[in-house]
Amino acid sequence: MLKQRIITALIMAPIALAGLFLFQVVGFYWFVGSITAVAAWEWARMSGFEAQSMRIAYAVYVSVWLIFVRYVDATPILYLGVLWWIAAIVLVLSYPGLKHLWRKRSIKLFIGLLVLVPFWRAMLAIREGELASFLPNDLSVLSVILYALFLIWAADTGAYFCGRAWGKAKLAPMVSPGKSWAGAWGGIACTTLLTLGVAYYIELGPDRTVMLLLVGAMTAVVSIF
Repeated sequence: MLKQRIITALIMAPIALAGLFLFQVVGFYWFVGSITAVAAWEWARMSGFEAQSMRIAYAVYVSVWLIFVRYVDATPILYLGVLWWIAAIVLVLSYPGLKHLWRKRSIKLFIGLLVLVPFWRAMLAIREGELASFLPNDLSVLSVILYALFLIWAADTGAYFCGRAWGKAKLAPMVSPGKSWAGAWGGIACTTLLTLGVAYYIELGPDRTVMLLLVGAMTAVVSIF
């Protein structure tokens, strides 16, 4: 498993970084859109559709939505994404009590829209500078996306290695038997260290450092769910 993860990282990380820094805005749209379409293709399989025709059809369907939301204000779509992840956390914590609400394949496909479309719109909002007023010290939008990538990678890496080393107590055995409390705390710890390093490097003040730490911790928690 570790060998597979390292090989995957060595292949995919350079592709992600190249897509971030080599493409201009329009090229970035296509790059992230392609990733989202592939994710939709895989989501259809996870939803119970094995036939390639159905998986491709769903990827095309999601792609049409991406074209539509490209011209819609980002704020309501991002709020919708936040509401979905709150609902997702409730569904995980109550599992299997509320499983009947989403066991149908059509519902799972709809959930895919709530996951993938806000991701696409969020990436565009950052890349287009719609969130520039929140950035300190004239920080570039590319730096923010790069930080987001490293934040997720740090959470995943910390969870994996801490879980393997000290993962005795299981986090949610009925939902994901492989996850442990040690892994969860390891992911949060790694994102915290990364955030402190970034805050020091860009010379954030104490208030914004605390805000960035909270965002990092929330990201690690949501990534676990």
